[in-house]
Amino acid sequence: MARVVERERKYSGDEGFRLPDLTGCGGVATTSDATALDLDAVYWDTADLRLARSGYALRRRTGGHDAGWHLKVGAVGGARTEHQFPAGPEDAEPPPELVALFRGASRGRPVDPAARVVTHRRERRLLDAAGRPLAEVAEDDVHAEDLVSGERQAWHELEVELVEGDESLLDAVDERLRAAGARTVPVSKSHRALGGRLAAIRPGPAGPAAAPVVDYLTAQRDTLVGHHAGALGGDEDAVHDMRVAVRRLRSTLRTFRGLWDRAESEQVRAELRWLGAQLGPVRDVQVMAARLADAVHAEPAELVLGPVPARFAERFAADLATALDGLRAALGSDRYTDLLRRLDALVEGPTAGGVRRRWVTRRVRRAVSRFDDRLDEALAGGDDAALHEARKAGKRARYAVEVRRPGAKLVDRFKDLQDALGAHQDSVVTRDVLREQALRAYADGENTFTYGLLHARQAALADRAGPALAKARDRARRRKVRRWLMG
Repeated sequence: MARVVERERKYSGDEGFRLPDLTGCGGVATTSDATALDLDAVYWDTADLRLARSGYALRRRTGGHDAGWHLKVGAVGGARTEHQFPAGPEDAEPPPELVALFRGASRGRPVDPAARVVTHRRERRLLDAAGRPLAEVAEDDVHAEDLVSGERQAWHELEVELVEGDESLLDAVDERLRAAGARTVPVSKSHRALGGRLAAIRPGPAGPAAAPVVDYLTAQRDTLVGHHAGALGGDEDAVHDMRVAVRRLRSTLRTFRGLWDRAESEQVRAELRWLGAQLGPVRDVQVMAARLADAVHAEPAELVLGPVPARFAERFAADLATALDGLRAALGSDRYTDLLRRLDALVEGPTAGGVRRRWVTRRVRRAVSRFDDRLDEALAGGDDAALHEARKAGKRARYAVEVRRPGAKLVDRFKDLQDALGAHQDSVVTRDVLREQALRAYADGENTFTYGLLHARQAALADRAGPALAKARDRARRRKVRRWLMG
């Protein structure tokens, strides 16, 4: 299975629109002659179009340079990951390798043909002075049919996709196309083909006070599902973003728990905790491996005694393999898809009636007040465990503020506080790992000097964390930063 990152932009124009000369845009020296292609794609989805609603597009396409099964993940206008799998004449169903990647988006439900898109394409390459292909420009005449509703559409659009160029080229081409009358298209061909049915799927509206909470919860649910494919492959950013989305979901359900049935929301929180426990070991190993590799690299060669880098690499490779096996098993389980369905029911179902804005604000204040108390107690006692609990309370407070005031200065100040608390906690965990690794090295008869040196470096970092924490706390508590909380 091939995996490519697609960076493209889509445009439409009024009748009579003509593609302008694009030479001079971002280093474009010349344009190749047009090549004609006929593409025929059948898009698959669940009965309730969960793939399209989650930013996934699954198709089997004939014609073109890459015929076969394709799974696209991501929103139009940004970088999209495309997974490509060859298809033989007898391959009537999506291959299991792709099914695993969209299992979260489909909620484990079956997929069937949903739309057919037939495209006559005229494709040109934008070349630099050396003949290097910077981008491809495709003029598409599109005919689409919703295979369930029978709705038919036809339109003309442009696609500009990077080959070896960069975003500055896309910006330059964008300016030239807009000047010629082109308009950006915010959706994919498949999304447009299914537009009628998608428009009919509307979750029940939340009340004005609850709407920001539901919107936040929805965004985190979508982030969780959107990173499923990347996390399955062990992509560091995907694992990180998925883990943060789980934390935000759990925190929001806790802070604003009165908006939903208490028993159900608590059970969903418990299942999210389970999912976080599968993501955590993968991300922790990834972070620790990079942290200690950097720490060893920063030391003079004469202070690195024994096979320290090799021992770290060996240990973390084994730990990561074990953690990834656990995560993949979880993401392939019925427990995971059941969690997503229950989360959908909370996000898209009704919320408690009669909730007012003041109630939401009080919940935010309570989260912030609890963080203040936990942090003061931790700083007074200097206990590592207490500081870690304060860090978790700080995250809950930050997420609560993000719901009410996403751009508030307090969000940034809380992030600074969490960074300072995180640096301290990282030092604690790293020292534990170094001590354990030193004991292993000692048992094997190896020199343990470097482990002790790195341990001392981490202890010094922890000692410096106190003043930084106090400063970050004071900045977060300035009256002008928190004024809206008093309203």
